[in-house]
Amino acid sequence: MPNSDNPAQKSIILIGLMGAGKTTIGRKLAEMLEMPFIDSDDEVVLAAGCSIEDIFELYGETAFRDVETRVISRIMEEGPTVLATGGGAFMNERTRRTIETSGTSVWLKADLDILVARTSGRTDRPLLKDLDPRQKLQELMDQRYPVYATADITIATGNESAESTAARVYDALKSESA
Repeated sequence: MPNSDNPAQKSIILIGLMGAGKTTIGRKLAEMLEMPFIDSDDEVVLAAGCSIEDIFELYGETAFRDVETRVISRIMEEGPTVLATGGGAFMNERTRRTIETSGTSVWLKADLDILVARTSGRTDRPLLKDLDPRQKLQELMDQRYPVYATADITIATGNESAESTAARVYDALKSESA
């Protein structure tokens, strides 16, 4: 449970594309807020008993999104936390409603070059597998950024440290709660 000096009295949900820094920044933010940190992708893997890549390969993206939605709903019911979501989680209307009623959404907005640099060479990104990462990330930006823009707070991310970005999120939360 966050302490009374924290600007966050409910869950903080980080949204954004893969490579935006949700997990890294989320961990730092959770430390600052003295709240637990959860990565929804890790929880999906636990619930499914296999990797995200395996879920995509064996069952498809629809099955993954279904498990993801249920996992996020469960996490939101468990009390205040800092939650890093998968890039597509906020695209699901049911998940978006759960987030809107249970917490504060924070969009970590990164430009294409940053996302390409941060995801290059990673083999655990099923949506980038066997595709041109730059092209796919641009398509995802075109589809998702208009929906991400409905988040409560938007923080532009770049090459600054995770600590610096987490501090900016903290300050934005403080301003919003004032």
